[in-house]
Amino acid sequence: MTRSTADIVTLDALGPAGAYASRSHQEIKDVAGNPVARLGLVPTLFVSRAMTALRRSARLPVDDRIAAIARAGELFATATLGGLSVSEYEYRVSRVSGLPLSVVRAATRTAAHRAAHVHESVQYARPAGSVGDWRDPLTRSGRAVWSRRGEVLAVHVSGVHPGAHSLWLEALALGFKVAVRPTRREPFTAHRLVTALWEAGFGTDHVILLPTEQEAGEAVLRGADLAYGGDDVIRRFAGESTVLPQEPGRSKVLLTAGTDWRAHLDMIVDSVAHHGGTGCVNATAVLVEGDPAPVAEAIAARFTALPSLPPEDEKAVLPVQARMPAKALERYVLNNAAGTRGWLGGDGFIDELEDGSAVLRPTVHQLDSPTAPQADLELPFPCVWVAPWTPEAGLEPLRDTLVLTAVTDDARLIDDLVNEPTIGNVYIGGHPTHWTDIGMPHDGYLSDFLMRTKTVIRG
Repeated sequence: MTRSTADIVTLDALGPAGAYASRSHQEIKDVAGNPVARLGLVPTLFVSRAMTALRRSARLPVDDRIAAIARAGELFATATLGGLSVSEYEYRVSRVSGLPLSVVRAATRTAAHRAAHVHESVQYARPAGSVGDWRDPLTRSGRAVWSRRGEVLAVHVSGVHPGAHSLWLEALALGFKVAVRPTRREPFTAHRLVTALWEAGFGTDHVILLPTEQEAGEAVLRGADLAYGGDDVIRRFAGESTVLPQEPGRSKVLLTAGTDWRAHLDMIVDSVAHHGGTGCVNATAVLVEGDPAPVAEAIAARFTALPSLPPEDEKAVLPVQARMPAKALERYVLNNAAGTRGWLGGDGFIDELEDGSAVLRPTVHQLDSPTAPQADLELPFPCVWVAPWTPEAGLEPLRDTLVLTAVTDDARLIDDLVNEPTIGNVYIGGHPTHWTDIGMPHDGYLSDFLMRTKTVIRG
């Protein structure tokens, strides 16, 4: 249970036997350095026993799982859970993460929406020639059966954006037992979601929350069959076939000659700054066939008007960090921007607030080459690099991109982009890089990692 003392809450671990009041705690602070929560940390022995309990538990029938996930999404978005109402939860996430309150609210709605459509989403990912159960009559003549690659999934989400947690609900829908290691940057979302899943009907030995130090965090990973996420522990084991790391997106917009970029300026600005510019699907670079200067100037003019406000302000649209990390980030960006043309933020971009935090204001820099390394810098605020591009430059500047929005009528180029294996998603025309919908793969389907097909034939 989450216990409240004044404005500080305690987030207990959520283990197979229920909430666990740990002796060890991590203090969670907001962007002004004020303590707002105490996160209970569990030791390696607790982790080992918890992972064993997950493995031994009997899973819910599929229809019950789907119904419970949908109910959990509804509770997540409406109920008081662990002592926090929805508005109290969203306020704390905003103050701790520095994300604008409107962004956190949108993530709450997204979680409920994804939970309500989780069955539909996983069915999009199932190979068309396969069935979901060996009992299907089609297996009498031989059929591919879609089956799990394991029993237990470890989730290590980095906590940059609360929306990332709604993705692993698909694993529960597919019958995995799930152990979530919450980030100490923002543990409220993971705690609330696991609590909602328990309330909705999942057993305490079906999905658990294990806050840990690094050594015990590795035990969470070792105790699972598969692991997914983006924290430091995941990155250490990223080369293993049982680990799926969340990589930087380095998403981009490409504007080819003959297209009217002015007609797409709203899309370009939105691709960079949507949800505070913090996501892997936010554009880090805009590549222009022709003179990039007018495009950079127009983007900068739009960004100049954005207000600097505390994250919990209703009108806030930009992310906020504690002052010292913000200053360090500013130095890093300015060092990388040396020698470029700074249309916005070239002399500095943090705007200090009265409480000791700092707003990360947008930056716009113009590069001389589409292959300049700055174009691949992914940063947690609206930071965009505008560069020239030519057909002769080809695909090289466009590779290793999660989402590429291409404003072009060149069918041959579109063929090349769709066929390029290092480009995750291709949006043609005026679709912002953050666009998504139920059933659409993010970085491939998560089910591509979780599931496999095997032939089953029976008499």
